[in-house]
This record gives sequence, C-alpha cells and structure tokens, in this order.
Amino acid sequence: MPVIFNQSEINYENLGLGVEVKELINFDRVKSDYVKTEMWHLENGAEADFSVKSDALSWVHTLNGSALIQTELGEQEITEDYFLLLPPGLKVKIISLNDVTLFRATVPNAPRFDHEWDQNNMALRCVNWTEEPVLNSEFDARKRIYMLTPQLSGTKVAKGEMILYPPGTEAANHHHEGAEHFQVVLKGNATFFVNEKPYKISAGDTIYIYDNERHYFLNDGEEELSFIEYFVPGFYKTIWSEGANICTWNPTGQNIKGGLPSRKIGAHSSAEAHSRTDL
Repeated sequence: MPVIFNQSEINYENLGLGVEVKELINFDRVKSDYVKTEMWHLENGAEADFSVKSDALSWVHTLNGSALIQTELGEQEITEDYFLLLPPGLKVKIISLNDVTLFRATVPNAPRFDHEWDQNNMALRCVNWTEEPVLNSEFDARKRIYMLTPQLSGTKVAKGEMILYPPGTEAANHHHEGAEHFQVVLKGNATFFVNEKPYKISAGDTIYIYDNERHYFLNDGEEELSFIEYFVPGFYKTIWSEGANICTWNPTGQNIKGGLPSRKIGAHSSAEAHSRTDL
C-alpha cells in the first residue's frame, strides 16, 4: 500500500545559523532506500551545503524565494522557476537571497540503477522549467513538463516531470513494473486511487508508491492540481487497466508562459517515455 503524509506533520530540525531541514521520504517512513527527500528552509543570508556524494544523484526544486547556487564553476541565481540537477561528486553551496524553501531528492548508491553509469556524462544543470516544452494529454486537459530525463541528466537512474490537472480531469488507471515512484503535491486537492481505494490528497502531501500498485488521480477539487513525480529507476514498464486509454502526450510548441520552448519533444505515449532519445 502507498505511504501518504503531509510535510506539515513533520517538524523541522534546526541546524543553526538560519537553516532548518525536515526529512520527508526516508527508510523508516517508506521501508525503501531507493530515494530520500528533504525540505530545507534558509533564512535571508543563510548558507547550506548541498554537496553530492560520488555515488549519488540529487535534484532540487526551489519552492519559494530565491538563492545563489555556488560551485567551482561559478554561481547562478535560482528562483521558483528553477530545477537543479546536481551530479555525483559536485561540491555545492546554496546561499539564500531571502527566505527560501527548497525541496531536495537524492538517490544513494545510484549506479545500482544504471548499468551504463558514467559520471563523465553528468553535469550541473540549472533548468528553467517554465521554458521547457509543455505537452498536452490527447484525451483530456492535463499537461506535462519533463524535469528529469536521460537526455538532461546523462543517466537512467531516475525520471520525473511536473503534471497539471485542471478541475474535473482524471488519469487512466495503471501501474508500473520495475520502479518505485513518488509525487509531491504542490497545489490543489484531489482524490488519489490506489488499487481502487480512494485517498484524499492536498498541497504538501507526499505519496510514495511501490511497483505493481494500480493508481490514478481525479481532480475533484475546484482549482488546478499540480505535482512533481519521480521514478527510481527511470526505466520501467507502464501497464494500463483493461479498457483504459493509454496516456498519449502531444507537443504544444509552447512553454508554460506561452512562448517558444527551449527544446523540442515529439508526441509519445507514457509507455515509451523512458526510452525516447528526445527526452
């Protein structure tokens, strides 16, 4: 069965000097060591070490506020529009420019999930996700923006995206084989079905799903539902329930702001999303 919890139920640990962190997904909570996630809060001017171990892969979302990311390559300002891919062995410092909240995920012992693991193919990526291509669902009004893909990361350790559900939209019932995955609800509320059992979910919830569990979302709320979701490993099979529409995603030729996207992604089904060379 899935593990569902809200980040507000977990207390921050005060690390001092304006830095707090709370563990979200950990082994004690989900009984799996595939991935760990954390929520970080840095007061204005506070600093945090986000360095990555040599056998790990890490990524970061800026949930609110802004900060500087510093590495040996220089520094860059990041805001709520940015997704960071932090490759193995990278020395990273993050300095808050105002109160900033960051979501971080890390896959420990990452080479176990990719037999072609090669650190030379991986580099720091500061991706402005608002400039990434938006894909529309062929059967409803859902939208998808890819965040973590083999093309962007240089590895099949993990794959992830942001999904947007307008009110009234619903996905097809399905399950995955060969990966565990999780969602973090950023906005809205909805009903989440696992093995046909409904769960009410809302902003701040983390949902951890094991392989072979049938699941889907129904946005029966009054506002758009948005969440980020990640799969570990990033190579798996998606199986739809009998009679369900296979999720097919078509390019819009636009980013979420209505401008030209930073790159092109062709139309595809979710069944082939993990094997596409243009992702």
